[in-house]
Amino acid sequence: MEEPDGVRVIARNRKARHEYEVLEQVEAGIVLRGAEVKSLRDGKASFVDAFGRIDGGEAWLHNLHISPYEKATIDAPDPVRPRKLLLRRREIDRLNSKTREGGLTLVPLDIHFRGGFAKVTLGLARGKKHRDRREDLKRRTMQREVERAKREAARER
Repeated sequence: MEEPDGVRVIARNRKARHEYEVLEQVEAGIVLRGAEVKSLRDGKASFVDAFGRIDGGEAWLHNLHISPYEKATIDAPDPVRPRKLLLRRREIDRLNSKTREGGLTLVPLDIHFRGGFAKVTLGLARGKKHRDRREDLKRRTMQREVERAKREAARER
């Protein structure tokens, strides 16, 4: 999935946009070991239960599953180990204060390659309530019906 600006998206966390209201996005580098990069290039990543956290002044990504590369040597790292995120000190401090102040969390939105480097897009997000999810579903359904009606009206002309 090559995009025009040289970004190749490996995996998207589609569930994140459904369960969270994303307030802002931050792109961070991700520290990988050994054949994890090759495994990512093959698209072997899963976001189930993945989240970001600021610990000890460093940003970490927890529970991101990167499957071991089949052709790698014996010493494959743990698939769900915490992975360090590369952000500037100011960004880390700002994200730390926003997550501590109230109700916000760091959610990974996608993993991509930019210029040969693996990056993760983090979203500073607030959890949606059940009624918010229902309202979003209703809004999308109504929008889809409006688009369908426009297409049918254009065909009849």
